[in-house]
Amino acid sequence: MVSVGVIVWLSSELMFFAGLFAMYFTIRAVVPDMWTENTELLNVPFSTANTIVLVVSSFWCQFGVFAAERFQPRRLGSLWQVSKWGMQEWFVLTYIFGAIFVAGQVFEYAELAHEGLTIAENAYGSVFILTTGFHGIHVFGGLVAFLMVIGRSYASKRFGHQEATSAIVVSYYWHFVDVVWIGLFTVIYILQ
Repeated sequence: MVSVGVIVWLSSELMFFAGLFAMYFTIRAVVPDMWTENTELLNVPFSTANTIVLVVSSFWCQFGVFAAERFQPRRLGSLWQVSKWGMQEWFVLTYIFGAIFVAGQVFEYAELAHEGLTIAENAYGSVFILTTGFHGIHVFGGLVAFLMVIGRSYASKRFGHQEATSAIVVSYYWHFVDVVWIGLFTVIYILQ
């Protein structure tokens, strides 16, 4: 039931992001000249590196899910034996990469503000900050969820089906956030 509930909730989140994409394309169609001058401010190589960080975090997350499905909450060997890592180690690594992504977004916003592009500056700034900002808030929510799952795995006396299910549904959310970012990155940074 939890998995189905999360999938239904993610469907509503998909509609939310569809609305953001619609806003982006509508304003772009109405004011195309604004896109030409403002997309020059985007640091595409930096954003590409930041995107790679987020996409790689999805792989770490999935390795954590595989460990959770084996009911392995923590590593079975030394920290350097990555093949024996449990869910906690993989989720901590996912958390670190997710936090790096959010820090990268904050850095990018600061750089754009320094260049004069803010949410109040023009329609492009508003659309850019709203779409990427709402995504960043969703990533932050995922980071909180990872902390909760990791904490729950430490607190439980026996890592069982409920703990594994929590890890799995958090991975659904994380993969969803990654796919949405790939769409945003493609539209905003590649297609411009």
